Amino acid sequence: MIGGMGTVGLIAGKEIRDAVRNRWVAAATLLLAALAFVLTFLGSTPTGTLEAKPLAVTVVSLASLTIFLVPLIALLLSYDAFAGEAQRGTLLLLLTYPTTRWRILLGKFLGHTAVIAIATIIGYGAAGLAAGLATGGSDPASWRAFVALLATSIMLGSVFIAMAYVASLSVREPSTAAGIAIGLWLFFVLLFDLGLLGLLVSTKGQISPTVFPYLLLLDPADIFRLFNLSAFDNVRVFSGLAGLSGAVNLSPGLLLAALTVWIALPLGWSAWLFRGREL
Repeated sequence: MIGGMGTVGLIAGKEIRDAVRNRWVAAATLLLAALAFVLTFLGSTPTGTLEAKPLAVTVVSLASLTIFLVPLIALLLSYDAFAGEAQRGTLLLLLTYPTTRWRILLGKFLGHTAVIAIATIIGYGAAGLAAGLATGGSDPASWRAFVALLATSIMLGSVFIAMAYVASLSVREPSTAAGIAIGLWLFFVLLFDLGLLGLLVSTKGQISPTVFPYLLLLDPADIFRLFNLSAFDNVRVFSGLAGLSGAVNLSPGLLLAALTVWIALPLGWSAWLFRGREL
């Protein structure tokens, strides 16, 4: 058992070193930090008149940024995790070692998730600290919301890493996997909400209020948005979702559980595909 988990750790470490060598960590961290600082200081300008905490404003701004940026970074980081390595022959070499395929998958997943975590914590953390300390500190509720944002941003990245593995294991060419990855980003980040809006318009709003909230659970980006903009009172009031959170009666615990399921399902699908894949 120890040896097996040690193998997982070695594979995870390899993925982190590869990301550092290919400058993925530096690029993602700098991109997240730069945009986070811009949004933080632009968004904190009106807080004096609105009496909103700067860190609460930062959470609202970064939640919107995360939905677009973190899934894209996660997909681009991991879409060739299997198709690319199989083409280069390194995956076949890895399978010659005394380990199992699920340990290889888990090691890669933990390594790629660690890259997202490093970039998110450093990039967003610096902006959050700046926002919190700019006015001599912030209230505990805002810090809890900010920590929850960091944690769920990493979870959202993990969802799309697992999706990228499904794409990478479903095809032979890395370029095809890249196309599928971009399609996944477009669907879940942009097209799903447009489709849901079209459904509401076409049915003239006749969808049952008890059904509509659960349709949002079909998109991990919507789950992330709902949790971070409605789970904390100070953030919810400033984000403008105070009314929506009453209509969409989904508890924070349910939203976190749904996001966890979104990680587990594509990761399990990836394990099934990897087990049957011939190299």
